[in-house]
Amino acid sequence: MTSVKVKWNQSKCPTPFACKQCLQICPQAVFRVNCIKQERFKETDPNEPNAYVIIPLYQSECIACNKCVEVCPNGALKMKVKEPAPAPEATAET
Repeated sequence: MTSVKVKWNQSKCPTPFACKQCLQICPQAVFRVNCIKQERFKETDPNEPNAYVIIPLYQSECIACNKCVEVCPNGALKMKVKEPAPAPEATAET
């Protein structure tokens, strides 16, 4: 089974809630945005730097289409695809 690992670089994407391009283009809805600077009874500004983070929550659903990496205007997403090791060939005994 192919393994896909998506990494997000917060320093390149300080306002993910304002952008959301990776969320919108992903056909598998792999990503979620979470607020990390939440205050009680106060709405957090989507343009506030480092108030939100992108989490590739459903990486197991990723089909490695690379659309999120291509659409990101800041180059904040990287994808690693690991193919399964080939099965060892069976040797025929004569």
